[in-house]
Amino acid sequence: MLFFAHRLPVRGCLLLWLLPSMLRAQSNGEARLGSMPCQQSPTKVSCKGAGLHKFPKELGQGIRYLELSNNFIQNLSDSYMPGFGQLEYLDLSFNQLEALSDRTLSQLPQLRSLLLGSNHLDRNYHANGQALRLLRNIEVLDLSANNLESHMVSWYIRNFTTLRILDLSGNKMVRLPAGIFWSTPQLRELDLGNNYIMEIEEGVFEALEELEVVNLALNSLYCISGFSLTQLRVLNLSHNALELFISEEGAEPYLLQVLDLSYNRLLYFPELPKVHYLTHLNLSNNLIASLLPGSHQLREFALPYEEMLRFNRTLSTVAGLTHVADLDLSNNQLQLFPFPFFRSLGSLHSLSLARNCLQDITMELLTSSTEPSNRSATPLEHATLSIRSLDLHDNALRVLPRWFFDSLPQLERIDLGSNSLQPCEGQGSDWRARVPAPGGTCTPFYNVPRLKHLSLHNNNITRLHPYTFNQTRLLSLDLSGNKGLLVAKEALRGLEFSLQKLSLRGNQMDNSKAELPCLDTLKVLDLSGNNLSLLPTGLFCSPLESLDVRNNSLLTLEKLALTSWSHSLKDVSIAGNPFSCCSLAWLDTLQAAGVGVRDLDEALCAYQDESRNFSTKITSSPRWLCPRPKGTGFLALLVVILSLFFLSFGVCCLLKDGQESPGCAGLRSNKVGVFPHCPKREEPGEAKPTDSITKV
Repeated sequence: MLFFAHRLPVRGCLLLWLLPSMLRAQSNGEARLGSMPCQQSPTKVSCKGAGLHKFPKELGQGIRYLELSNNFIQNLSDSYMPGFGQLEYLDLSFNQLEALSDRTLSQLPQLRSLLLGSNHLDRNYHANGQALRLLRNIEVLDLSANNLESHMVSWYIRNFTTLRILDLSGNKMVRLPAGIFWSTPQLRELDLGNNYIMEIEEGVFEALEELEVVNLALNSLYCISGFSLTQLRVLNLSHNALELFISEEGAEPYLLQVLDLSYNRLLYFPELPKVHYLTHLNLSNNLIASLLPGSHQLREFALPYEEMLRFNRTLSTVAGLTHVADLDLSNNQLQLFPFPFFRSLGSLHSLSLARNCLQDITMELLTSSTEPSNRSATPLEHATLSIRSLDLHDNALRVLPRWFFDSLPQLERIDLGSNSLQPCEGQGSDWRARVPAPGGTCTPFYNVPRLKHLSLHNNNITRLHPYTFNQTRLLSLDLSGNKGLLVAKEALRGLEFSLQKLSLRGNQMDNSKAELPCLDTLKVLDLSGNNLSLLPTGLFCSPLESLDVRNNSLLTLEKLALTSWSHSLKDVSIAGNPFSCCSLAWLDTLQAAGVGVRDLDEALCAYQDESRNFSTKITSSPRWLCPRPKGTGFLALLVVILSLFFLSFGVCCLLKDGQESPGCAGLRSNKVGVFPHCPKREEPGEAKPTDSITKV
């Protein structure tokens, strides 16, 4: 500022002199009006992340909602809070709070929700707990992540008779003593997740007759025996070390609707004989090896629980699960898909058996672990399941028999990825004439009328035969990851008027292996990861909206394809192709049509310079490096000569020191010499030379 001061007028200097004073006055005014970056309405104030070290004081009257999370407040001791008598909600989570006081909390008689999570309430817990008892109307209390041990929790929640929701997650509780919740009889939701709980004493939840939701995830529980919370609706026991779950016998039915037992060490299906209202059951990531009775191969790995002796009632247990709609058994050790087990689940709509060890499908009922089974035999009785979505990916399945699909008449979606299935050949209009024989090596995917979504990715499929999916009106088909796949002519016949999404990603297909028919409804096409130098012409009729051709061998995108898709295409992905920098008209066509190129910054093109090949980003506009068409060389030379001509005249005129000369007037002539002579500068007494430029 000092460097330029001498160039400014006096008025400007005065403004510069006054500017710091004006800024200080403005900042002081802002500090008086609102020294904190808080958002305020008549009844709500949010000072989240405002850098506060103390409780704010002058916030106005009648506030009911106050958010002070993510600050640096260490204590509320003896804080005077005028105007907060109507406060109902106070959030002090994620501070450094370690001290409360009777005087502070006595000024909040209407407080209903108090969030104190992620603080240091393990310090001074005795005095803090005493202060909290002044809050007679608390319904929601968050004490999560405060390093609290079991005895500290017991002290904090004493005499909260109106409490409905309690969050104790993320603390250091190791056990739940019997009387810990006696003073919270109206509790409905309890979060005990992410502690170190290894023991739950008998009668812990007896006083909680209104308890509906319990989270015990991420603890260290080994056994649940005598489960008797009949009024509970949601129970999360995931991420423990459970090897056994047995409910208690009784006349009163359980109201449980959602049970999560995932990420444990369960060896068997849990015993839930009277859970008639259960709709969602998650048993994923356990050690369940069989769903059939009498199969206890892993008994030696279980701890010696007495309850194990009566655990031989798997099918009778399932008989009570009549309302289960969603069952997840993924990531276990199942080897069979037993229809008798699932037959009792009359409401089952979604089933996941992904990432197991399934090798076969069985319909018969095994009565003994030593009894041999004829797994490939045709079932004697026709059993149907109500399953609509089935996930079987990442198993060892080699074939699915015809009766498998006949037994799933409602099936709409199936994921068979990462198996070893080979599709059977179908037949045109007379599809009934070809029925695979029992014990065949291929799987028939034709004539599954309700099936809409099919995934066969990573199945080592080498060839799709004609009419593979005939009479199966698929909306989406995933054939990705089948390296060397040959899509024979007529392979996708029957899908012309239904298929909307097709993935052939990562199959290393060349032009001869992708003979695709005209698919009149196809909107999403993934051809990435192949060796295509041309797009399949059969798809030019499709109303594509999204196209992925990354990592192929394309030099250009055909004009015919772009013309066909000009009114429908919305986005493309093109990176990883050896496009020519001198043939980018297709890109102009895409951009002119408003098509979004999702990876334009990653796309490269190639060009030649002095017999060497180079590549550059398409976005760098490299077309000037390309050779010009024949006939353009003379035009370029003419442009250069004319430019030199006008430049020479400009120089001559400047040398005249501003005096008008005949040579300059020649710019208005209709005849111009190619290399004009500049007129000489006149000297005093010297004769004026003759113009070398013809005048009109």
